[in-house]
Amino acid sequence: MPYIAPEVIEQARQIDLLTYLQACEPNELVRISPNNYTTRTHDSLKISNGKWMWWSHRIGGYNALDYLVKVKGISFVEAVETLMGRAAVMPSMVCTAPQKEQPKVLLLPEKSPSTDKVTEYLFGRGIDYGVIEYCISQGLVYESLPYHNAVFVGYDQENKPRYAAFRATNSTRIMGDCSGSDKRYSFRIADSRSEELHLFECAIDLLSYATLEVLAGRNWRANDLVSLSGVYLSRKRPEDSKTPVAVSQFLSETPHIRKISLHFDNDAAGRSASLALKAKLGDKYEIADCPPQYGKDYNDFLCRKLSISREKHSERRNELFSVK
Repeated sequence: MPYIAPEVIEQARQIDLLTYLQACEPNELVRISPNNYTTRTHDSLKISNGKWMWWSHRIGGYNALDYLVKVKGISFVEAVETLMGRAAVMPSMVCTAPQKEQPKVLLLPEKSPSTDKVTEYLFGRGIDYGVIEYCISQGLVYESLPYHNAVFVGYDQENKPRYAAFRATNSTRIMGDCSGSDKRYSFRIADSRSEELHLFECAIDLLSYATLEVLAGRNWRANDLVSLSGVYLSRKRPEDSKTPVAVSQFLSETPHIRKISLHFDNDAAGRSASLALKAKLGDKYEIADCPPQYGKDYNDFLCRKLSISREKHSERRNELFSVK
């Protein structure tokens, strides 16, 4: 393979897709809103502030180099040569070093006019109809196109979508975060003004706990419920572990919280995360470790309680969808 100096490759990586298309393939670019674009060849490919997502192929990237390689099928060397050969006709600013922190632009998949698949999927996992209807009516959950995935949306204090997780409603069991998601605002149902915060690993566990509250005859919205979009294995010393950004953000917004209940999984990651949060926050808050009574997670517990038999599928996260 021909040698390309690392600094040349780095320059090529700094060219964003929108700038490249505007300068070199303007007829390919289609504007769909003030800050969002698609292409004439691939109408499911969405572009926003340099980041792009090709939804029909579940492929995403950050720059024009990724686009040329992943979408147009050009070899890496040819793609670098193409970009650097055309750099003269593009604004020079695109080749400067990027800032360390840039605002994330959330790319939400297209919304389906129907919610039948999502409702069927969630009800099939034991989630209460009333809980489902509330989430759909509030824009917390919707059904996407073209794959009819369930999309769980997190909002900031100004009610602006800042995070979204998708999960397939069929047997493929694909799941992940939408491009541009900010985990500080992960899926939550939290407007109770309660002094107690309940934490979960994912949205499905949160909704399962809400359903268990309904089954017990309690008001499931009496306390704040926040999902963390996954947990992590803590370091050897739990007190050295980092507090999940969703927890730090929520606690900074709600200084009245006094108690935190942890509803993590009955596995190594869940137990480790519980120990870590106890070590990090135990001096400021009352911490209660509340794993499911049996089963791996709260949805497993709920399904067993309701005698729902679910075929287990190995779930995987497609990292191309996740922008950390």
